[in-house]
Amino acid sequence: MVQVNGKIIPLTHTICASAAFIAAFVTGYTLHFHKIVENAHYGYPDEWFPSVSATIGDRYPERSIFQILIALTAFPRFLLLLGHYYINRSVVTLLVGVVRTVSCGGWVYITSTDDHDTHDIFMIVYIVLTLPWDILITKLSKFRRAKVIMTVTFFGTLVPMLHQYYLHQVKIVAGAYSRYAYYEWSLIFLDIGFDALSYHDFMNINIDLSLTGLVGASLFSTQTRDSKTSEKITVKLEDEEKIPIPAPEKTKTIVPKTNQVENDSTGNLVSYDSFLYIIVNTFNAFIFWSNLTALVCSIWHFPLWYMGISGYEAAILGYTGPIILYLPFVPLIIRKHGFMLGGLIGVGSYAIRRPETRLITVSIGTAITMANFALNLIKISDYQNLASYILTWTFGLVISVTIKMGFYSNNPIWPIFHDEDQGWNKEAILLILISSMMTPYVNETNFSKSTIVKPKVCFITKFFLAIGFGSLMFSIHQMFVDSSTIIYWSWEGWNQDTQGPLQWPWSGLTCAVMLVACATSFVFVRKTIFPSLLLIGSTVVLYTAEIKEWPKFIGGLIYVMSVVWLIPNIVVAASDAQSVAVFAFGFLIYVILVLAHVWTVAYAFVPFGWLLRERLHVVLAIGIIGILLGTFFASRTNGALSITTSKKFKLLVVLLTLTTGVSIGGFTYKVRPTGVPEPYHPDSKLITAGIWTIHFGLDNDMWASEDRMSELLSDMELDVVGLLETDTQRITMGNRDLTNKLAHDLNMYADFGPGPNKNTWGCVLLSKFPIINSTHYLLPSPVGELAPAIHAVLKTYDDILVDVFVFHSGQEEDEEDRRLQSEGMAELMGSTDRPTILLSYLVTDPLVDNYNNYVSETSGMHDIDPTDDDRWCEYILYKNIRRTGYARVSRGSITDTELQVGKFQVLNEKELEEQGDSIYTHEHTTESQSEDMEFPEMFLGEGERGHRYHVFDEPYYYN
Repeated sequence: MVQVNGKIIPLTHTICASAAFIAAFVTGYTLHFHKIVENAHYGYPDEWFPSVSATIGDRYPERSIFQILIALTAFPRFLLLLGHYYINRSVVTLLVGVVRTVSCGGWVYITSTDDHDTHDIFMIVYIVLTLPWDILITKLSKFRRAKVIMTVTFFGTLVPMLHQYYLHQVKIVAGAYSRYAYYEWSLIFLDIGFDALSYHDFMNINIDLSLTGLVGASLFSTQTRDSKTSEKITVKLEDEEKIPIPAPEKTKTIVPKTNQVENDSTGNLVSYDSFLYIIVNTFNAFIFWSNLTALVCSIWHFPLWYMGISGYEAAILGYTGPIILYLPFVPLIIRKHGFMLGGLIGVGSYAIRRPETRLITVSIGTAITMANFALNLIKISDYQNLASYILTWTFGLVISVTIKMGFYSNNPIWPIFHDEDQGWNKEAILLILISSMMTPYVNETNFSKSTIVKPKVCFITKFFLAIGFGSLMFSIHQMFVDSSTIIYWSWEGWNQDTQGPLQWPWSGLTCAVMLVACATSFVFVRKTIFPSLLLIGSTVVLYTAEIKEWPKFIGGLIYVMSVVWLIPNIVVAASDAQSVAVFAFGFLIYVILVLAHVWTVAYAFVPFGWLLRERLHVVLAIGIIGILLGTFFASRTNGALSITTSKKFKLLVVLLTLTTGVSIGGFTYKVRPTGVPEPYHPDSKLITAGIWTIHFGLDNDMWASEDRMSELLSDMELDVVGLLETDTQRITMGNRDLTNKLAHDLNMYADFGPGPNKNTWGCVLLSKFPIINSTHYLLPSPVGELAPAIHAVLKTYDDILVDVFVFHSGQEEDEEDRRLQSEGMAELMGSTDRPTILLSYLVTDPLVDNYNNYVSETSGMHDIDPTDDDRWCEYILYKNIRRTGYARVSRGSITDTELQVGKFQVLNEKELEEQGDSIYTHEHTTESQSEDMEFPEMFLGEGERGHRYHVFDEPYYYN
C-alpha cells in the first residue's frame, strides 16, 4: 500500500496551473512582445502589457507550451473536485465545480483569436460560476478567513477591470487595454490562489493506493486489506471528529501532519548573542534595505518617461510580499531560502538590460525579501532572539546609509547600476551566496519553540500595529535612508552670515546620530513617552516653513533619533501579533503613504492630484500620527515588558557600534572636497556656462547617468552649470544626491536650490567660482507645478561679481502660470545691473509670447542667439557680459534634452563702456578669437559617446 497526504492535490494543481500561465507569459514576452501587446486600436508603446488571451493563444510556441501544461492541470483539478466532495459530501458543489472546470477548458482552448464570441461566453460562464464555487467552498471549509479575503479581492478586481475594458472598447483610450490586462492577470492568480488555500483542508485526508492480487486501487480509501490482516483506520479531522471504519482485527490511528515550520528541538542552534548571528543578520538587513529602496527607484523610470501613470507603477505591490506567506508550502521555502532568493533576484536583476523586465524582477526580489523579513518576525518566540534580530535590522539601516554616503549618495548594488557605472553588483551577489549558505543554519533559532507565552493580540490592536509599522517604514524611507536628505530640507542657499549646513561634512553627523540612536534604542522599550514627545516636537520643526537652516537641521536630527528609538516598540508588538496580515497590511499602508508623498509634486500627472498638491507637510504629519498610534497600541500588547540580554550580546553591540562609527569617519573623509575649484580658462577671463535638463539622473535604459554627465560636462569645460529636474531627495528617486555627486566629480561649488520640502522638481547650480550669495525662489504657480529658481552671485575674475539665474518654468498646459512666471523672472533679472546670465527652461517659441517678457526692457536680458529659431525649452540669456560662443550638444542616451552651452568673457566697467551694445550683436563667425575660446573639437562630426554638435552642426562664434 502507498499512502499520500491529500495536500499534494492542491499543491500539484497550483504548480501546474501557475506554470502554464507563467511559462506562456515569459515565452510570449520574450519572443513576441510587440505582437502580443498590440490590439485592435493601439500597439507599443501606447500598449505595453499583453492580455491573458493574447499571451496563451495567439502565438507559437507559447500557445503550445500553455496548452500542454494546462492539460497536465486537468488531473489534479478533478482530484481537487473529488477531494472537496469527499470532505464536504456536497453534490451541488461537485456539479458546480465540474461545469466550471469544463467552461475553463472552453476559454483556455478556444482563444479570442479563434472565436471571440465563444471564448467570451465560456469566460463569462466561468466567472459567474466562480461566485457559487467560492461561497460553497468557503462555507464548508474550516479555514475561512483567507478564502473570504481572496474571494472579495477577486470580485472587487472585476470592477476596475471592466472600467478599463470600457475605456478601451468604447472610449478607445491608449493604454487602457494594458491596464485591463493587469487586472485580468490578477484574476488568474487570485483564482489559482483560492484553490491553493485548499491545502489546509486536504491535509486532513490521505490517499491510499493498494493492490489486491494483480490489480486494484482504493482512492481516498480509509481501509486496506490483504489475505491475512485488515486494519481499522481512523482519520482525525480538525474538530476531533472520528470516522471509524470497522475491521475484524487490529486498529491503527493516523494523525495527519500539520503545516508547521517550528523546530521542536532547541539544541545545536546558533545563539542570539553569537558573533555569527549578529554579523549574518546585519548583512542580511543591509540587503533588505537595499532591495526596499531599489524598487521605487526603478519604478520612477516609467512615469518619468511616460509623463504620467504608465501602468508599471503596479510593481510597487512587491512591497506587500508578506501576503505570499498565506500560500501553502511557501513559508517553508521562505524559511530556508528566502534571503537567498530575495537577494539574488533583487540584486542580480542588474544583469537584465530591458527596463520593463528588470523592474518586474526587482519587484519579485523585493516581495520575497519582505516576506522573509515578516516570517522571521512572526516566528520568533523568544524575546532575546527578537531583540537581536531587530537590532541587526536597524544596524543594517545605518550601514546602508553609511555606504550610500561613501558612494556619493548611491547604493552601489542597486539595479540601476552595473559595471560601467561603477556598480558593485557582482561583489554583492558573491557575499549574498556566502551569507545564504549560513542563514538557514544561523536563523534556525528564530524558528525554535520557546517556553515564553506571547500575549494574545486583538483585531483592533493588530490593525493599528499595521498602521504603525507602515508609517514607521514610510517615515524612515522619507527622511533618513540617505544622510543628506535632512540637510536639503534645511538648506536655504549660500550666505556669508547665517548659512545652513553643507552636505559635507554634516552628512556624517546624520549617520553618527542614527548609529547612537540604534545602539541605545532598546533602552526605550515600553518607555515611549520621551521619544514620542521628541518626535512630536521635531516634526513641528520640520513642518514649520519659517524654521530654516541650522535649527531645522538640528530638529531633523532629533526626528531621526526619536523614530529610531521607537522602532523596537512597534516591531516587537508586530511580532507579538504573530500575523502575516499585520505585515502585509502594514506594507500596504507604507505603499499608500509613498504614493501620497509623490502626489504632492506630481499632482498634474496623477488622479486626484489636487488633494495633496504642495502638502508634503501633511503627509509628513500623517506618517507621524501613524507611528504614535502604533506606539500607543504596542504598549497594550504587554509583551516583552523588559528584555534582558547577556553581557556577551552587549559587548558585540558595542563592537558593532564602534566598527560602524569608524566606517562613518572613514567614508566622511573619503568624500571630502578634492581641492579648491578653479575655472578652465582664467587667462581669457572666460566663463563657459551650460543648461541641461537631466531627468533625475536616469537614462533611457534605466541606468544611473551621473558618471556620463560628469564626463560630458568636464569635456565641455563648463565653469558654470544650471541643471534642471534634479530633486532626487525623494523616495521614488532613491533619495539620491545628484548635486553632491556631480559637484565632487567636477570639483565645483554647488547650490541645491529649493529643497525637497518645497514641492518642486528641483534646480541646481554648479560653479567653479565661489558662490557669494544665493537666493531661492518659487515663482507664481496658481494652477500648475511650482517653478523653482536660483539667483546666485558669483565672485569671478578680478573680483567682478556676476549674477547667475537658474530657472525652470511651468508646463505647457498652464499658460497663465507661465505668463506670471515670466513676469516674475523679468523683475528679478531687472533688479541687478551686474553682468548676468540666465540658464533656463522657458517653454516658449523664440521671439513670441512670454519670450518677450524674458527678453525685454524690464529684464534687460538678451538672447544668446535670436536667429536660433528651433528652441522650445532651453534658453541662455545674458546682459553686461561679452558673449563669444554658443553650441548645442546632443544628449546621447543620457536624458531627453540636449546640453546648451554659451561662452562669455567677463569685462570690467571700462571695457563694457568701450564695447557698448556691440556685445549683443549676433554676427556669426567660423572661428573663435583665441584658442581658449574654442569649443572642444571632439564633438564635431559624429562626435563621441553619442554626443555631437547638432542643430547647426558646429558651434557658433561671434565678433
